[in-house]
Amino acid sequence: MSPSFFEIVQLANGDYALRRADDDESAPLVRISFSEEAREMMDNRDMNIAKAMIAAGIEAAGDISHDIDWEEEEAEAAEPYTSHTLH
Repeated sequence: MSPSFFEIVQLANGDYALRRADDDESAPLVRISFSEEAREMMDNRDMNIAKAMIAAGIEAAGDISHDIDWEEEEAEAAEPYTSHTLH
């Protein structure tokens, strides 16, 4: 199996996305959307912040991946979910 390379791109609507570098047809793996108010507060640093958010997510996923029961998570993913505030 060949290694996958990923890239962070800015989509036409201004969102940032993580996708496979060799596959621009499929849906992004991760999408980050900032409100206009947030963009104003970031003062043109939104791409750097999106990169940091994606890097943090990848690191967190790596840290907890050994603790996850993936079969149980996949069953829960099929159910509709409500949003939760995480701090």
